[in-house]
Amino acid sequence: MAMLDANSTLKRLRNRYRLVVMNEDTYEEVVTFKLTRLSVYIVLCTLFVVLVGLTVALIAFTPLKLYIPGYGDTRQAKELQSLKVEADSIERTLIFKQQYIDNIEKVLQGKIVPKDTTILKLETMDKSND
Repeated sequence: MAMLDANSTLKRLRNRYRLVVMNEDTYEEVVTFKLTRLSVYIVLCTLFVVLVGLTVALIAFTPLKLYIPGYGDTRQAKELQSLKVEADSIERTLIFKQQYIDNIEKVLQGKIVPKDTTILKLETMDKSND
């Protein structure tokens, strides 16, 4: 008995229908569509999935997400961006200063001999050659 119900449901989904759009004044057929319930169901489901996907993408990948309550506002986003830039510059400065301190420690411990650029090698002039 269950087989008959499933079979009749499948037959109803595959029955062909004709949708005609007519001009009301002249009764002229403008457009004719041959449809089944299954094709209408598939088209509507596909349209629904595409619209939901586009809506989610629009909200997720654009600044529209800032208008969602509880997500945040544009002022906070701008402040966060400026704080990130400032933190990066402070981190970079800290790295350079640490390298400088490490080099000074190496020089003071004698691990690196500093190059003295003030010493010039001059040839001495002997008085005997005059």
